[in-house]
Amino acid sequence: MALTSASPIDLLPHAPDGVADNVLDVIGKTPLVRLHRFLDRRDIELYAKLEYLNPGGSMKDRPAARMLADAISSGQVGRGTLVVESSSGNMGIGLAQACRYHGLRFRCVIDRRTQEHNVKILRAYGAEVEVVEEPDPATGDLLTARLGRVREILATEPDVFWPNQYSNANNPLAHQLGTMSEIDDALSGRIDHVFVATSSTGTARGCAAHLRSRGRATSVVAVDAVGSVLFGGRPAERKISGLGAGIEPPLARNQRFSDLVRVSAVDCVVGCRRLIDREGILAGGSAGGVLHAVRHQAASMPSGSRCVAILADSGTRYLDSVYSDDWVEHELGVGPADLAALASAPDPTPTRLESVT
Repeated sequence: MALTSASPIDLLPHAPDGVADNVLDVIGKTPLVRLHRFLDRRDIELYAKLEYLNPGGSMKDRPAARMLADAISSGQVGRGTLVVESSSGNMGIGLAQACRYHGLRFRCVIDRRTQEHNVKILRAYGAEVEVVEEPDPATGDLLTARLGRVREILATEPDVFWPNQYSNANNPLAHQLGTMSEIDDALSGRIDHVFVATSSTGTARGCAAHLRSRGRATSVVAVDAVGSVLFGGRPAERKISGLGAGIEPPLARNQRFSDLVRVSAVDCVVGCRRLIDREGILAGGSAGGVLHAVRHQAASMPSGSRCVAILADSGTRYLDSVYSDDWVEHELGVGPADLAALASAPDPTPTRLESVT
């Protein structure tokens, strides 16, 4: 139920069957698409879950809407509540959309690395945008600094709600009941591997929880960034937003998945470029990393294996980075010719994967 004041549309009856009642009802049920050409091996089935076709443009629409709906129904959020969250982009956009629909103020605490395209989308939804310029002095981490600013807002302003995507159980629950359930139903439970990008680990946790609840033997492969501290990783600069983390969020603590693959920024770019070249799909940076991980595992998979890659967002948010030859050459040191060669190269031979079992 929206919190906006009554208007003529609020008095209308529910929409007919097959018609969404509002924009938030469109979240979920995203397409699952067969990728025929991304892998060189034709005896492996590879499917992509296109989460960028959620109305806010990413898989973060799911937990954003669920966290806010739960807070409204429990009375934590009312008409005058300010909703505040730390985000590098997608979760902020998902919350901005949901808050705008419900008539709530939303403030997104970002940092200087956030892409200008995402900032413009946040502002288009009416979000207040606060930019953290300097990292936390103790840790050198921008996420820590963002979270510190959120806590300052909670302590100094009245009637504030923090969904806290990093520890809110509704984050993985949205993927347990939504994303993975949809994949499982579409493929009749016959899935060998699911590849998921990690940051808060909400998606990976939710997928694993659904598969356990159904008694599936499916492996959940966590795809993390080189430079992320998740799963005991060593901190370093990361160039692709939405993949990895500079601190371990509560949702990630003590989590174990079937396998772990760490990918570089170049891996992500190559995966994205190969995907658009071979399949005509413009996906975001973390999706390229996920598909790079698929390529590395595919060479050692038995014939007939069935894999799913969850693609978190659209490449339209990465036109000035992942899809910019100038950016790739300047930031990653890879020129256009070398990049094209990497994207068109044969699938790699098997490499030893980090196990987190």
